[in-house]
Amino acid sequence: MKITLRGKNIEITDAIEEKVGEKLSKLDKYFIVSENVEAKVLVRTYPYGQKIEVTIPTEYVLLRAEVVDQDLYNAIDLVIDKLEGQIRKYKTRLNRKSKDNKLAFNLASIEPLDDEEEDVLVKTKTITPKPMDMEEAIMQMELIGHSFFVYRDTETDAISIVYRRNDGDYGLIETE
Repeated sequence: MKITLRGKNIEITDAIEEKVGEKLSKLDKYFIVSENVEAKVLVRTYPYGQKIEVTIPTEYVLLRAEVVDQDLYNAIDLVIDKLEGQIRKYKTRLNRKSKDNKLAFNLASIEPLDDEEEDVLVKTKTITPKPMDMEEAIMQMELIGHSFFVYRDTETDAISIVYRRNDGDYGLIETE
């Protein structure tokens, strides 16, 4: 697997590069076509900790994980654990759905999850998005205590979704 490592607000040292390479090489056993897989790793430093984001786009599935921790080396370990968990989860789902797996994983080397619970739809809710502007939608979201809010934008008349990001700021998803 190829690795592209970038740093924001941090200099990527040889030790960091070696640690990331060593940990990501453990994932090579899961991929059948490892020379076509490129892992993109972004390391950032914030006042509240170190963040590592790993994105591995394969032909059939996108693996992505991010972890924030005070210790960068601990964050690297945790992000690899998350990625391995995602691979196990995909294997379990694929084994349930079909015997002819197209996924570019070496499924024989992955242990299935024993305690994997099947995804169950718990609740269905139908809404009629009300026309409002983004500021009003953020206020409504805060009032009901949700992390997102669906509304019809008064300017574009399109359905939009405002949400609270992990860093505390807000994001906006607009539809066409």
